[in-house]
Amino acid sequence: MSKPRALLEILAVSAKLGVTSFGGPIAHLGYFHNEYIRRRKWLNEQDYADIVALCQFLPGPASSQVGIAVGIVRAGMLGGLTAWLGFTLPSVIALVLFALLLQGFDIGSTGWIHGLKIVAVAIVVQAILGMGQKLAPDRNRATIAVLVAAVTVLWQTAISQVLLIGIAGIVGMFLYKNSPTSNTTSLSIPISRNVAMLSLGVFFGLLILPPSLRQMVHVQWLSMFDSFYRSGSLVFGGGHVVLPMLEREVVPTGWVSKSDFLAGYGAAQAVPGPLFTFAAYLGTMIGGVKGAIIATTAIFLPAYLLVVGALPFWHTLRKSAKVQGAIVGINAAVVGILLAALYNPLWITAILAPVDFVLAMILFVMLVFWKLPPWVVVIAGALGGMLIS
Repeated sequence: MSKPRALLEILAVSAKLGVTSFGGPIAHLGYFHNEYIRRRKWLNEQDYADIVALCQFLPGPASSQVGIAVGIVRAGMLGGLTAWLGFTLPSVIALVLFALLLQGFDIGSTGWIHGLKIVAVAIVVQAILGMGQKLAPDRNRATIAVLVAAVTVLWQTAISQVLLIGIAGIVGMFLYKNSPTSNTTSLSIPISRNVAMLSLGVFFGLLILPPSLRQMVHVQWLSMFDSFYRSGSLVFGGGHVVLPMLEREVVPTGWVSKSDFLAGYGAAQAVPGPLFTFAAYLGTMIGGVKGAIIATTAIFLPAYLLVVGALPFWHTLRKSAKVQGAIVGINAAVVGILLAALYNPLWITAILAPVDFVLAMILFVMLVFWKLPPWVVVIAGALGGMLIS
């Protein structure tokens, strides 16, 4: 197949997934497996599992990174960019429109917006339970998670999460250094190691340079790029974990009010595709459509650079028991960070009365036990918010 045809095929398939993939990153991986592996056979089962393992190891939106990696294997670096664009654009457009609606009609204090905040509580509780069972199922990992949550709640600074993730990785490296390593395959990657090293260099350069420039040049678009790029670079565990990082970047600066922040987070549950597109909503609230483009590009750029930089080296890295032990510790820390976010900003802002708690419980049961689609729960939360207001 010619390169242009391959790119068009990737765009069509990924756009279809972007419109239909509800349910969060774990569900997205299931949709990808069904479409890319079972139906189209672009990769075999073991190669797909290897890519998923890599993207769980990297910071950033895991499901988006898996899509990028599949696109790269299929049609090179441009294929990865095309796969990301198709999967991401539908939810970006939806959230930009929601932000413009919120600004144009001044509806930020209405009952249904409060209902969306309560939806966010139910969604994050569900995410904590699911991730906790998988990533912190034993005494050591549960202890790491609780300690990280406690420190995060009591010490809320921009550096605290990064430092805690690093410490948890070191602890995991020693506690789980004797864990058996996973089997790997020699996945064929159309990227040279020189290009991979260049990509990693750009990743670290953009992590270091913009914060310094931001102190010298007070330009809003540069400050936005820095805030969203760092959020996309330093978040492990997928979409929900980016919540506290973004909240600390946009609310204290006065760019977005806490009420509008949580309303957008609730609305982001109703759209398909990656939860990192929440950045498009925040960017629109800060600087209109131009702000949405800057925020979305900045928060996803690290994911692309890291996938390009890591793919050629992953087969070698995964053989290391220390690397796998560090992953175990980092994953437990991710659960703790999300647990802290459940308290602040979610709980203290959304659960203001007993009736709010009742609505949150109902929404949680709808999600977990009735297994209703997230968009149905979002609508129910909005209607419930209108009723209790």
